[in-house]
Amino acid sequence: MLLKEYRDYFKTELVSIYDEKEIDSFFYITLEAFHQMKRLDLALQPAFELDGMQLLQWETVLHQLKEQRPIQYIFEETEFFGLSFYVNENVLIPRPETEELVEWILNSVSGWSRDRKIRILDIGTGSGCIAVSLAKNLPEAEVYAIDVSEKALEVARRNARQLEAPVTFWHKDILETTILPEMFDIIVSNPPYVRNLEKQEISKNVLEFEPHLALFVDDHDPLLFYRKITELATKNLNHNGLLFFEINQYLGSEMQHLLESNSFLQIELRKDIYENDRMTKAVWGSYS
Repeated sequence: MLLKEYRDYFKTELVSIYDEKEIDSFFYITLEAFHQMKRLDLALQPAFELDGMQLLQWETVLHQLKEQRPIQYIFEETEFFGLSFYVNENVLIPRPETEELVEWILNSVSGWSRDRKIRILDIGTGSGCIAVSLAKNLPEAEVYAIDVSEKALEVARRNARQLEAPVTFWHKDILETTILPEMFDIIVSNPPYVRNLEKQEISKNVLEFEPHLALFVDDHDPLLFYRKITELATKNLNHNGLLFFEINQYLGSEMQHLLESNSFLQIELRKDIYENDRMTKAVWGSYS
């Protein structure tokens, strides 16, 4: 079968599940993965034909997409902050909103003195996307990362090795931690924040395939992780240190109150690209 003919079939099979832009994205991701071809290459080779084995490969991907398995898990790869990360079902797929959080951190330290190393801790690192991206963009920093899941840490360590990012990983349950072993200039976390009552807003490809341990929190205590991490930050952030969170879009004011009640200053609530309250920044102590 000609590949351009299969493209039409591919779209027809998925059009009832995904929008056209998503289908195009899936097709060209698969095209590059299997044939190292881009959109222009296909246009220049209209007679490119799939043999039996290649057709079977495409059909396998198509079947998984029809089951709404994320394409990132199918190919075990995703891009984040200009870097290629390995992912599997033990970690969340990094989101564009989290890239905004990384960008905010980098901009916040751009004027800092480099007389000593900046020490950064990422709590609930998952794939390691935040920690690794910061380590790659701040070579003068010492970056540490924590996760409760050993399987997630395997993924994060693999990404750090592949991307040559010097990150120190700790296997630790943050809810059972009373004090951290180091002092830090920055603590950042994207912890579980989706309440069970919000499950109806979650698409099937997330709900059925991404790890619930990293997604959901009890309806009756949605700030559980934020409260614990904020408490630890009061003990383990240096004076003028920064605390960054990615947050539940519905709990922005609650997050501000939590930070204020723990004596954090200069609290900022920032919207993401979708105009949702998505991240906070706070200072421990005051600027001199």
